[in-house]
Amino acid sequence: MPEYFDRYINLVGDYSVIDSLKFYNANWLRNEKEALIQLGNSIYAPQKWTIKDILQHLIDTERIFAYRAVCFAREDTTILPGFDENRYALSANATLREVEDLLEEIQLVRDSTIALYNSFSNEMMMREGISFNKKISVLAIGFVISGHAIHHLNIIKERYYPLLTR
Repeated sequence: MPEYFDRYINLVGDYSVIDSLKFYNANWLRNEKEALIQLGNSIYAPQKWTIKDILQHLIDTERIFAYRAVCFAREDTTILPGFDENRYALSANATLREVEDLLEEIQLVRDSTIALYNSFSNEMMMREGISFNKKISVLAIGFVISGHAIHHLNIIKERYYPLLTR
């Protein structure tokens, strides 16, 4: 279990990587669509992201992790850097987008990730690389992608949903 990323992996139920990617997709988030739309650009504290920022973050992060997975599956030994999620959020201007558009893009990205993972052999899934100064396997990255979405939905429910009662 890769250090740091275990906090995401541990959130995923007892699924195969493909099943976890299919289960925790945009449809899972769409069940929350009305609440997400109501929250829109609300924040629960100064300097925190909006719901739209979080959805954009999920999109950006999944793309980055999918890139890492393909690099490692193809035995690219380049040490991949981390990324500044706050700079990405600031630069994305997600508050100008609609929640529905963000949810649609999440689904498109997830469908692409599922297709990518379906293309990997068992041997490729076990390949490892270094990213964010951590050694991680292609398989673990798939679970991180799923767990990362769960993590943020939990934050939304815990910290943003109370704003709906105000």
